[in-house]
Amino acid sequence: MNVMASLSPEPVTTQEAVDDCVIIGAGPAGLTAAIYLARFRLNIRLFDSGDSRAAWIPRTNNHAGYPDGIPGRDLLRLMLTQAERFGAVREEAMVTAIEPVGDGFIVRIGDRGVRARSVLLATGVVNNRPEMDVDLHSRALAAGLLRYCPICDGYEVTDRRVGVIGQGQHGMKEALFLRAYTRDVTLVSPVEDMELDAACEAALDDAGVVRVQGPCGGFAIEGERFAFDTAEGRMSFDSVYPAMGSVIRSSLAVAAGARATAEGCLEVDDHQRTSLPGLFAAGDVVKGLDQISHAMGEAGVAATTIRNMLSDQRPIRR
Repeated sequence: MNVMASLSPEPVTTQEAVDDCVIIGAGPAGLTAAIYLARFRLNIRLFDSGDSRAAWIPRTNNHAGYPDGIPGRDLLRLMLTQAERFGAVREEAMVTAIEPVGDGFIVRIGDRGVRARSVLLATGVVNNRPEMDVDLHSRALAAGLLRYCPICDGYEVTDRRVGVIGQGQHGMKEALFLRAYTRDVTLVSPVEDMELDAACEAALDDAGVVRVQGPCGGFAIEGERFAFDTAEGRMSFDSVYPAMGSVIRSSLAVAAGARATAEGCLEVDDHQRTSLPGLFAAGDVVKGLDQISHAMGEAGVAATTIRNMLSDQRPIRR
């Protein structure tokens, strides 16, 4: 007899209190929404798995108001402190489902269910990364040897030796973007086939971007450079940009019934409303510019729309 098969599943408990809004994700978008909603005097709760992409940033110099830049982790910490000052509650947990129920939602966290009048998804994306040791990846990021956002930090590689790990049109576009900062750009394929058509090759030739066949591997920090093996031998760079695409974390909303693009970006209107009433989305999980400032702007729009929607349902009065 299979003892495990005979066991009944653990019952799912649902708390009776109803939050005005549950925010899933505590990156720049989620935390901005939390600040707004808490200051609207709403009862809100943030669930966060603790892996915001913003935490990868050694120091962002694009974010207005910080003349000397600010590390991503410090920015997130300050934003959370600000949200908590006004009553926002953050819990480190992995949300497993969003279930529309009546005029609200049940947000599932394991065997627990949290009731909410509205939900804001701010789960962002995950960059595809080259296969390497996790500790090496972290150290290379901290040292600025490995970078993922040329819009964020292309300025920092001005006149440096830069490698781009990528293929096809996506790799080509990232290499050309970085060519605006340095003449020394090399596009390296992560696998054998670089998948470049004639137009891509012509554009790279015109810009003077060197192309090197993969596969690449054997990643290591060597001196003050990031090095790895290629089909043409070992190479080293001052900074390397993996341009290998990303995974958009929209599955919770899609499973609940919200529409998304073929790439997985959630479809929203001008007020950050998804196709599922009461469910909102902001930040990188929505198609747009993957930037902190853009995510924060979307979050402010979403939070204000949520407040007004809830007030229409039940007047918010002191």
